Amino acid sequence: MSASPDILCIGSILWDIIGRAPTSMRVGSDVPGRITRLPGGVAMNIAMTLRRFGMTPALLTAIGRDAEGDELIAACDRMGLVTAHVYRSDDLPTDRYMAIEGANGLIAAIADAHSLEAAGDKILRPLADARLGSADAPWSGPIALDGNLTEALLADIAASPLFAAADLRVAPASPGKAERLLPLLGHPAATLYVNLEEANILSKVQSATAPDAARALLDRGAAAVLVTDGGRAAAEGRRGAGVIEGAPPPVLVTRVTGAGDTFMAAHIVAEARGLPREAALAEALRAAAAYVSGEIGS
Repeated sequence: MSASPDILCIGSILWDIIGRAPTSMRVGSDVPGRITRLPGGVAMNIAMTLRRFGMTPALLTAIGRDAEGDELIAACDRMGLVTAHVYRSDDLPTDRYMAIEGANGLIAAIADAHSLEAAGDKILRPLADARLGSADAPWSGPIALDGNLTEALLADIAASPLFAAADLRVAPASPGKAERLLPLLGHPAATLYVNLEEANILSKVQSATAPDAARALLDRGAAAVLVTDGGRAAAEGRRGAGVIEGAPPPVLVTRVTGAGDTFMAAHIVAEARGLPREAALAEALRAAAAYVSGEIGS
């Protein structure tokens, strides 16, 4: 697809292999369910939601020149995502993510995103060679950035002139990778989207609620943060403007993988439409609730 993008999604684009069971599970459970394979990854989930809400995202990622990679590119093209700037590697396989979910939520997951990490700054070439920007005329629109990149590359991004004019929207890939975002914690143009566990890892404070965690992140130097906590109150905080909170609508949870990415994308769209803080937070919470209830597709 060759359309002109209005937002960049940088990070993991891979195949999600998700096993879901309608019953509660524990370690060692062996139960009937369904196994699906869908395009996924943090950047992909954000891009799909952005596209559903009318934006045109371009993908910056690494995808192998293998059969799985060709299928993934074709799936992205069918959804209207801009794939012209994807780094295709002859040597690296297409990444994958595998998760098991029960009625009681996520049981376990493994992210095999080694190709994205190995590709490094090759995925950022379009931002430097004038296809999407250059050091003299950097990309000036929004960028959704995910924490599957290496800590070294995220540190480079935090200081890079290629990102100096961008509106950075940043999400960790998982609690285990939350500390990779530390170089971006004090970035003046970065908005962090984290859950309560990830917020506590970044702030080094064990907050009990999302509003408290948002305040702790602001105290640590963050410019803007959004903190979710499952079905409990979420919070949005901005340096110099304090913290607001909102309650997610109560729904029956049918899936959890991708909910945070949907929340982030919906909030980006709401702010792009000019909604005030409270309304943008409420819109994002409604979209995430609709996603986990199965009301909207993945």
